Amino acid sequence: MQIEMLIGKLHQAAVTQSDLNYQGSVTIDEDLMEAAGFLANQKVDVYNINTGGRFHTYVIRGKRGSRVIGLNGAAARLVQVGDRVIIAAFGLFETAEASKHQPRVILLNEKNQIVGKGH
Repeated sequence: MQIEMLIGKLHQAAVTQSDLNYQGSVTIDEDLMEAAGFLANQKVDVYNINTGGRFHTYVIRGKRGSRVIGLNGAAARLVQVGDRVIIAAFGLFETAEASKHQPRVILLNEKNQIVGKGH
């Protein structure tokens, strides 16, 4: 049997840009992608802490060191610059693997700087 488990999460990321005219996705600083274990084009859930809104999209690489969290396309209508969001990725694991799996939970401040790791 396979179980869907959290792979990684950026917790309380601050939205730095939104671009309604882009084709879609969430742009994430490459450093933050690596810290959370995200891959380019990976499906993620985005939870807007300010509004309670939730939606799916996919990751595109942002400039390394930029601290960018940018919502693009239709998702740009669901956030405002400055909103705090949680970005989470999930994957399928075999039961034995799932019981040992530890997700990467990255805690961010309002400047999208890593301030800790959660559980």
